[in-house]
Parts: sequence; structure tokens; C-alpha cells
Amino acid sequence: MAKIGSVMTPVGRKALLLGSGELGKEVAIELQRYGVEVIACDKYAGAPAMQVAHRDYVFNMLDGKELAEVVKDERPDNIIPEVEAIATPTLVELEKEGYNVTPSARAAFLTMNREGIRRLAAEELGLPTSPYRFADTYEDFKAAIETIGIPCVVKPVMSSSGHGQTTIKKAEDIDRAWHEAQEGGRAGAGRVIVEGFVDFDYEITLLTVRSVAGTTYCEPIGHIQVEGDYRKSWQPQPMTNEALEKAKDIAKKITDALGGHGIFGVELFIKGNDVIFSEVSPRPHDTGMVTMISQDLSEFALHARALLDLPVPAIRFYGPSASMAIVVEGDTDKIEMDNLEVVLEEPGVQIRIFGKPEIKGHRRMGVILATDESVDAALAKAQRAYDKLKVNVLAR
Repeated sequence: MAKIGSVMTPVGRKALLLGSGELGKEVAIELQRYGVEVIACDKYAGAPAMQVAHRDYVFNMLDGKELAEVVKDERPDNIIPEVEAIATPTLVELEKEGYNVTPSARAAFLTMNREGIRRLAAEELGLPTSPYRFADTYEDFKAAIETIGIPCVVKPVMSSSGHGQTTIKKAEDIDRAWHEAQEGGRAGAGRVIVEGFVDFDYEITLLTVRSVAGTTYCEPIGHIQVEGDYRKSWQPQPMTNEALEKAKDIAKKITDALGGHGIFGVELFIKGNDVIFSEVSPRPHDTGMVTMISQDLSEFALHARALLDLPVPAIRFYGPSASMAIVVEGDTDKIEMDNLEVVLEEPGVQIRIFGKPEIKGHRRMGVILATDESVDAALAKAQRAYDKLKVNVLAR
């Protein structure tokens, strides 16, 4: 029987968030709706989820010793990885000691490293994927490109939001791609994956929920990325019934193999009725922020409900919706989102401002959400709202 006691008492439930960005912030809010005590962790102070959590810790989550100390001091009921830069072998050991890792330590371990999840999908499960090679040295890297061919995509085996990812379109791009991959990895320089370029019509994220009620799917989400970093998404992505059923089959196979309860963002390439596996995240997905306006239960609400071992019997989809990331460039700790009264003047428009404390380079600082009678209309509405937004980047 599922039960949750009074918050911050010996009978209460406690969750430890490993990663406190905008996605973690929404998970923290949803957990608190159930009376769960939330402790937020990240490598820097003032991260978005820390602003709504009960307590927080600032430390390097790639440091297994420090990670284990925090866990054993807090003794949470749920450990919830929300980013890639975590000492996942430590999570495996903690799970053996009886701690509950969401959705599972195996899922965190395999998916935080592109090598683990690609070998699981292609070599163990036999799922269709792009051709790939791994490389540790520049010489191996050039040999991998020669085998895969140009064009190809290069990524660090550990990175997120497109960091370190490039597309090699000609031989002159090879040196730059290697250096960017070495600089963009979450754990620093190291192993990279070289993937063959996939000819596809569109790509989707299929949010897949594993709960005590079984496996449930959200409507497919289409999206546009720039060098692997999400810029806009929409729901539903139009696709044939045959392609959708194949997508669900692949999503179920990979999430069943990873196990546990929670939401998974399964990324897939679609070409006609053919479906090719790309990646999977065992947590809410950035392209899934559109669900904050498109569904009765957002991806964050679904994640919270599933990891608390509560059933997800159905998901009510409201209608065509879109999201557009607010990406800001600069080097400052003072950003103003301006002209908001005009941004929000149309019905069916919402905005989320993440509350990140500073920018160094470019950073996703918010998202605009819109809903309308069709996907095209929702995207156009989101674009109109985005065009009205003024972002003032002030000097430090």
C-alpha cells in the first residue's frame, strides 16, 4: 500500500535530486505536491531546483566519495538523477546497499554514457540504429570517420544539450570536431562516438512512462535541435500508425531493459514507416517541456507519480501545442525578461522563466508555450510570442 507521511518528519518521504536545472525544478515542484521533502544537488549554488527545494548541496557529483557521503547523510527514499554528470558506478553500489535509484541504477549507469546505451540497444536488443564507432585517441577518431564515412556526427560519450556535438560535412571539419568533443564532455576530455549520418524525414521524442500500472506513452513530440541542443518542440508529431506502433515497440523494449519506474525520453528517427533508435534519457526530456501546456499530467508530474510507485492509468492530451526555448547569449548575472505583458497578450500562451543565476556564453533561460487548433498554428503562436519578448542582458 502506497503511503506518504507528514513532510520533514520520520514518517515523511524524502527525495534527493542529483541535478537542479529547469527540469529538476519542475520535478521538485511536482514531488512537493505529494508532500515529499526535496533536497536539491548541483555543482553550482542557486540552481533553479534549489530555489524551490527544502535544502540543497553544492558539490561535484562526479566525485563518488562526496556523492556517497551526501546520500548517507540524508538517507533519501528516492535518489533521482537529473543530469549526466554523476558518478554512476557509485549509484550502482548505493542501490546494492538498499537505496532506491530512479528509475534504476542500471538505467542511470547505461544512459549517462552513450557507449553503454548504444551497445545495449544495437548489440543486445538488436534495435535498428545508425552505424557507429567509438574512439579514445585522435588516430582512432580519424580511423572511425574513415570507416563510417562523411557526413557523420561526433559526440562525447558523456554530454548533454548538444555540448561537444558537431556534424562533419567535409574533411576540413575533422580537427574542429575532435577538439569540440574533447572540450564539451561532461567528464572532460575522453572517449567519443562517431555516428553515421541518418537520412530521416523527422525525429521524435516518445515519452514513455513505466509505473505500477504498466507502460504508458505520451503523444509523439516533434522537435528541432541545433547541434543537438533543443530549440523548439511540438505535440503531436504527425506520423503513420505503422511508424507509431514501431516507435512504441522500440521504446518498450529499451525501457523494459533499463527497468524501474519513471519517465523515459526515447529519441527516434523516422523515415517513412521505418524507425531508428537514437538515444534514451531515464528522466524528463527538454523537448517534453511542451507537456506543461498540452496534457493534464506534464512529463514532470508523470515522473513524480511513477517514481512514487503510484499508478498512471491514462494521460489526457488537451490538443496541439508547441514550445520554444528562450536561449540567451552573454556573460552576466543580470538578465531581464521584458515586454511580458505583450508576450502574453494572446490566449493560449504561457511562459516559464527558469531562474538560472548567470550566463557564460549561451544558455537556455526560459521557454514559451502555446496551444492552438493545429500544430502549425501553435508553432506560429509561440513564434509570435517569442518575437515580442525582449531580453535585456545587463553588465555584471
